Amino acid sequence: MAGGKQSPRQKMINLMYLVFIAMLALNMSKEVLNAFGLLNVSIEESNVAATAKNQAAMTGLAQLASDQPEKYAPLKVKAEQVDKISKDYFDYLDALKNEMQATVEDPQDYAVMDKGDFLDVKFLKGGVITPEGQVFLDKMKKYRDDMKAVVENPSLESSLDDTFTPNDVENRDGVKMSYLDYNYKGYPLIASIAKITLLQSEVKNMEAEVLGTLLSGQLKSEVSMDNYTTLMESPKSAYYNGETFDGEIVLGRKDATLKPSRVDLKLDGKKLSDSQYSIEAGRIVLKVGAGSPGDHKITGALYFEEDGNEKEVIVEQSFATIPKPNSATIAADKMNVVYRGVNNPMTVSFAGIPDNKVAVSGAGLTKTASGYMMKPGAGKSVTITARGTLPDGTPVSDSKEFRIKNLPRPTGMVSGSYENVKKTRANLGISTVSAEFLDFDFELTPRVTGFLFQVPGQPSTKVNGTRLNAAAKGLLSKARRGDLVQIADIKATVPGVTLKSVSSVTIEITD
Repeated sequence: MAGGKQSPRQKMINLMYLVFIAMLALNMSKEVLNAFGLLNVSIEESNVAATAKNQAAMTGLAQLASDQPEKYAPLKVKAEQVDKISKDYFDYLDALKNEMQATVEDPQDYAVMDKGDFLDVKFLKGGVITPEGQVFLDKMKKYRDDMKAVVENPSLESSLDDTFTPNDVENRDGVKMSYLDYNYKGYPLIASIAKITLLQSEVKNMEAEVLGTLLSGQLKSEVSMDNYTTLMESPKSAYYNGETFDGEIVLGRKDATLKPSRVDLKLDGKKLSDSQYSIEAGRIVLKVGAGSPGDHKITGALYFEEDGNEKEVIVEQSFATIPKPNSATIAADKMNVVYRGVNNPMTVSFAGIPDNKVAVSGAGLTKTASGYMMKPGAGKSVTITARGTLPDGTPVSDSKEFRIKNLPRPTGMVSGSYENVKKTRANLGISTVSAEFLDFDFELTPRVTGFLFQVPGQPSTKVNGTRLNAAAKGLLSKARRGDLVQIADIKATVPGVTLKSVSSVTIEITD
């Protein structure tokens, strides 16, 4: 066909056609008429083969559209439009040929098809295009325009314009003639039939080229480098400092329309439910927890429809989970301290190693449900050692020394106050003396066992318990307004710990 790649057979047919047209001017023998008939039969056989080929392409495209509807269904719709447009025009031309052949008793007796009056009368009358001639021209233009509206391809549109545009033609004498006058007036019937058959061949070839362009355009789009991304492949999912990274960068093609018909995935041997993944833009997006620290495996398969059969793509990937870095390692070098005699909460772990593979030791250290507890005894320091095993079996260890300190001095209080305390005699007489560790991280509450009560100008008196006794209240009655009385030498205890003396509390008498 014009503007497209033609087979050697088609080129031969076209050449023979031109030769026979030239011979018409010299001699219209029976041999020439028979040759036109044989040429017509040869072209018709080519059309039958082209029809079968185009139908096979349509069937293949229908299967692709069934397997991957998002990708190929739009192409199938276009192909069906092309097929219908081509069939309608082909059938019109076929009906015209049947009408022409019906004018002779034996359509295979080419020797009697030497008259040209049939189309002269049907298409042209007195040099004027008849209504039926205009229908012929309109059908050709409609086929061209309908095809161009579907294919939207500059090269194919140019071929359609060249082959199916019935423009006026300038003959060898330089005289312009109408398309019908130039191509069909005065030609023998069998020559016109062969020429209509050749036009049908052009229709079949154009349909084949359009179908091929649709599929090749999709293929070109798929293999375009714009659809590729880089992926990293490595023998393992995590590396440690000092190791050689032996990963590989490979190309992966993105295809938003490519979706598996079935997904069967497992995480560490447990089947994933539909809610644990989604199919988005050609990807399987997982929605699962990362799990405990260590290596995890995703196995299974993705299934795709291909040529009506289910094809399996094996999945075997892994990833590593490490403890979440929710805090930085920030330490004051002089503040690695634990307090003597009390439980000091501690957290000990190795990044990337599960807790059940970490062994921790140290004098006074015990394991608890939430971590570790250190209760140091005598000495100035204690060392805690942690040992673990990496996923590859390599043993690792680390240790840290902590200084042991006594608990800080508690602060004495009267009814919860320790600064600028002012009370009446009656209120002080019923107040409770207590002690607290101010600005201390441990939740320790000392228990007060006794104290000294002092009034200016009077000898101090010892009190057992947490409130003034009778002797202390007697001293309090001697205090004057504005005197500063004092709760001193407060004694307090914490279970298992001997505390330093507690700070005193001064109270101003207001009555």
